[in-house]
Amino acid sequence: MLGIIGAMEEEVNQLKEAMEDVSVERRASMDFCKGILGGHPAVVVRSGIGKVNAGICAQILADVYHVKAVVNTGIAGSLRAQIDIGDIVLSTDTLQHDVEAEAFGYPAGQIPRMDTLAFMADERLLSCAEECCRRVNPDIKTFRGRVLSGDQFIADGQKKEWLVKTFDGCCTEMEGAAIGQAAYLNNIPFLIVRAISDKADGSASMDYPEFEAKAISHTVALMKAMAESLEL
Repeated sequence: MLGIIGAMEEEVNQLKEAMEDVSVERRASMDFCKGILGGHPAVVVRSGIGKVNAGICAQILADVYHVKAVVNTGIAGSLRAQIDIGDIVLSTDTLQHDVEAEAFGYPAGQIPRMDTLAFMADERLLSCAEECCRRVNPDIKTFRGRVLSGDQFIADGQKKEWLVKTFDGCCTEMEGAAIGQAAYLNNIPFLIVRAISDKADGSASMDYPEFEAKAISHTVALMKAMAESLEL
């Protein structure tokens, strides 16, 4: 079974509408929609904002639904000039940029007593997403790269420069690394998919409702195509 954690209500609703034999269970104030998507079993859920919500959601997918893979969709701020608003970033790996335990000898971003700095995305999911996105979303660019997560909305130029210099990230958001950590601890393949909503510097060149509608269209098309393509 594929677990899909969505960020936007309309996105999750559209995926739910595309499912067959849907049943809904409410756990931890989240609605888990279980059914058939693209001919395969799937469960779709909206986690809420922030790392704690995201981590709880991913753990429920592991414990209750025994998912074989997790894909998390959402929005992010770009950290690279070539990654524009509307483009999609697919995670090669993900880490928590707001973890700081350097006084104990850990590098910035590393959780104490974890054996890794960053959580690696699954190559099979990554390759599938790349192929599917090129096919169903030919109007946008797709990038591979590191996704940075923290319980912070980044709109400061100096902070953006620090994130790039310290972690070499492609985009920054508030959930992906928590899902990556939960997936890592449960030995479940995962992928983070992020539509770029801004340049992480307080600027914007697209009206947000316009962006949101386009982002939902792109991510829903991608999730449907991946659900059809993956054999889990």
